[in-house]
Amino acid sequence: MAVFYSFHYERDVLRVQLIRQIGSIEGQRLLNAQEWESIRARGSSAIEAWIDEQMKYKSAVVVLIGKETASRPWVRYEIQKAWQEKKPLLGIRIHGLSSMGNVDESGADPFTNMEGYKGYNPNIPIFDPTQRGYWGNIDTKATYNYLAQNLKNWVTKGKIR
Repeated sequence: MAVFYSFHYERDVLRVQLIRQIGSIEGQRLLNAQEWESIRARGSSAIEAWIDEQMKYKSAVVVLIGKETASRPWVRYEIQKAWQEKKPLLGIRIHGLSSMGNVDESGADPFTNMEGYKGYNPNIPIFDPTQRGYWGNIDTKATYNYLAQNLKNWVTKGKIR
């Protein structure tokens, strides 16, 4: 199964690289910072074209939800495109994965209050692999392992709008 990963590049790319290393699901090639900046420098139409091409043959769209994902304009574009193309859509919370040894705060549901869908709650499934230790702190290794065990199954549970 090949999926399109939607996420906030600047904040979450290291967490997304961990997900790709799991290897149970094929996703689009991640751009390095220079490649992303090169596309971004060419403007909105170049970014849309890149997204459209990368999403074209993917069987589902997985929104990797970090602290700021819901407010990102390109994530919103990718969600709307998935809806328009009737691709299965789901979210996975990634704040509990390590990024340079740090965890993050949980982000808002990116599927509610989309532009053009005010008040719309499509009940798109959101999975949260976050695991906590005895004292209530996020255990990044246990979170990664739980995600690795469940990722392939979760991707099959995406909802079509």
